[in-house]
Amino acid sequence: MTAAGVATFAQLYSVQAVLPGLAATFDASAARVALTVSMATGGLAAFVLFWSGIADRFGRVRVMTVALAVSTILGAVAPFAPDLATLVALRAVQGAALGGLPAVAMAYLAEEIHPEHLGRAAGVYIAGNTVGGMSGRLVAGAVADLGGWRWGVGADAVLGAVTLVVFLAAIPRARGFRPRARAHGGPGLARRVAASVTDPGLLALYCQGLFLMGAFVTVYNFLGFRLLDAPFGLPQAAVALLFAAYLAGTVSSAVAGRMIERTGRHTVLLASVAVMAAGALALLPGALAAVVPGLVVLTFGFFAAHTTASAWVGHRAAPEVRAQASALYTLGYYVGSSLFGWLGGVCYDRLGWNGVVAYVLALCAASALAGVGLRLRLAGRAAAPGIAG
Repeated sequence: MTAAGVATFAQLYSVQAVLPGLAATFDASAARVALTVSMATGGLAAFVLFWSGIADRFGRVRVMTVALAVSTILGAVAPFAPDLATLVALRAVQGAALGGLPAVAMAYLAEEIHPEHLGRAAGVYIAGNTVGGMSGRLVAGAVADLGGWRWGVGADAVLGAVTLVVFLAAIPRARGFRPRARAHGGPGLARRVAASVTDPGLLALYCQGLFLMGAFVTVYNFLGFRLLDAPFGLPQAAVALLFAAYLAGTVSSAVAGRMIERTGRHTVLLASVAVMAAGALALLPGALAAVVPGLVVLTFGFFAAHTTASAWVGHRAAPEVRAQASALYTLGYYVGSSLFGWLGGVCYDRLGWNGVVAYVLALCAASALAGVGLRLRLAGRAAAPGIAG
């Protein structure tokens, strides 16, 4: 699953490190070239429910394998796009294919891992996601500095192919999955989706992915533009190295899994959002000595919150709707990336970097409010006679 995470997120965000190069090649604004990220994540969001239904019928491992294979082929085609519109279209289809992994990964883990250890297992899986996100950006940025953005994106396709082979060689046979067919009874896909959106607790968790991912992608989309310009004036290779801050997410994903077992999900979730907001504030000064630690802190807080919320969805959802609940969390997560990430570009083009930071803080505040509402609601349920929290 770690290899699958690397394959997915290296390819999903392969263009993020080379957005300034895309802007120069196609003579486009920051908001326009950011569509190569937003349309990929939007395509992923649009197809997660489709993939979850297919996975209920044919199996989690089979769906993940097909999704990774198709997306890797599309990733190899993307560097040959003759114009921005073609590249955006290819990225949208690639994102739709990549949706097969995050749509069912947590459901797969929830079926194969004992519930007491699911938080820790989810942390290890998401740590693999962070390695993929970091390595994809670092590889694309470093190679693009030598040969241009097309070579950088192509290098990530090669990385995706290698990690796909590792995934196929290492993935264990599923033991907890049972195929679900309409002919044998049970609720259909529409009813399972409906059951996944009538639980206010699950809705609050979906909001975590929606708002926090929007804030996170905004920072990583447009920080490169700022660092290439005055007062920083960094070269592309140096900007790409800042994606090593993803290592903080690798650490925090694993740490959050252990902290959940010790202090509880609410505490870890709200504390993580506060850490993320503090990191965003540190990005305001025009000094690299403040920006680098701020990016590390923001990344640490984001992945701790994401680990907590995504594992909580798998724990809270009933077994028969677990795949749909996981898919809806993924849907919110990538709608946040595509919609709020694009709006972050509008803020950057019109308001500059300070406007971007204010926008990110507003999204963190919205996430915190949803988390507080979840805590108050569950506290009320726990106080009610005969209802366990």
